[in-house]
Amino acid sequence: MRIAVLGLGEAGTIYAAGFAATGATVTGFDPADAPTPDGVTRADGAVEAVREADLVLSLVTAAHAVEVAAEVAPHLGSATAYADLNAASPQRKQDVAEALGDAAERFADVAVIGSVPQFGPRTALIVSGPAAQPVASAFRALGAPVEAIGGLPGDASRRKILRTVFMKGLGAVITEAMDAGAAAGEVEWVRAQISGALIGGDQALDRLDRGTRKHALRRAHESEAAAELLASLGVSPLVTTGVANRHRALSAEPARDLERLLAAYAEVPTAAIGDARDRLGVVDPRVRTMWPDARLAGRALTVLCRPGDNKGIHQALTVAGPGDVLVVDGGGDPSRALIGELIAHRALNRGVRGMIIDGAVRDVGALREAGFPVWAVGASPAGPYKAGPYRIGTDVSVGGVVVHRGDIVVADSDGVIVVPLADAERTLADARAVLADEAARYERILSERAG
Repeated sequence: MRIAVLGLGEAGTIYAAGFAATGATVTGFDPADAPTPDGVTRADGAVEAVREADLVLSLVTAAHAVEVAAEVAPHLGSATAYADLNAASPQRKQDVAEALGDAAERFADVAVIGSVPQFGPRTALIVSGPAAQPVASAFRALGAPVEAIGGLPGDASRRKILRTVFMKGLGAVITEAMDAGAAAGEVEWVRAQISGALIGGDQALDRLDRGTRKHALRRAHESEAAAELLASLGVSPLVTTGVANRHRALSAEPARDLERLLAAYAEVPTAAIGDARDRLGVVDPRVRTMWPDARLAGRALTVLCRPGDNKGIHQALTVAGPGDVLVVDGGGDPSRALIGELIAHRALNRGVRGMIIDGAVRDVGALREAGFPVWAVGASPAGPYKAGPYRIGTDVSVGGVVVHRGDIVVADSDGVIVVPLADAERTLADARAVLADEAARYERILSERAG
């Protein structure tokens, strides 16, 4: 059997290695610099990976599932089954099936029920869709308990999301309780209370605590999908919405490879990033650089201010750290400056890389002399109010773009672009491909001129 695995993240690697161990011929692809499992052949692209495959496994994350399905659909064999294992809403699974065109009749929605890192390729699954039975048989060969329910694409994912309401909620409340115990100096007592209530005790606690923190961003998306499902069923998702917010907060903690990622983005022009993201996430040009040749790449620390009031910025500087970029929603008010020279130097002392402000600034000459990059709607000599209200870390809108805390922000003389953290690695690879293509075309243009 020939199997293609699209996405060699943690789960993709485990399934690729698992099928290879059964004697299957496995080809994998991932645009990021992910290691290739033993026994798996690495393809240069998704299209190359799926050629001649009997079964394609998509583990590219829900955000990219539809576009990848559309990309490979024309290259699937007439009998190739396509299994989507991404954690996604029922609607997203239906969109993936539709993107496959004629191959939709060979589509399977695969919902992973359990922890793949813990149970490996034997993790329990629910499978729905036209190809539920043959895809279920393939996974049973790995020793996995599989429930094939037939039905429509999205039916399996609906069941998974219903389970998410409890499972992700449990992980979220455990991490919050452990953090509270640490802050109160009672971590061992809190730990004993939790482990005593869990089947599996300390081992179960550690698995839920570590797993929730490690996969917080993905679980935030899953919890948000669960909240949407509950609302559609007429159930108020009060607790589930809080669970999604908890996971979002955990995902905003600095990643160990953040410096590498930011350093790579610092070398890529915003124009190339914009092309790689289909011109999405580009901040309106009214938010412009305040001095020539400024450039930055950092992680968003979001601030929502009342127009003309900078109390939130002062408070944000007490929690900001190296690598942060303050992204300030000031309501686009040009009449009162939200920052000036003194705040800029305080920010530099905290390691803040710059600010993106949907509002005005002042002391522009001093900002340039300090080397502090700022993008804003303009300058005004009028100072701000300092009464509030404000919000820190909440979602904001700056220049028509919604920004979440932790998003990657890149700015240069062309403008500002925001990249969701979940898309950062893929976008970086695509932006580099844009630059390589432009460089090749530039050389051809020069050679034509010389000729």
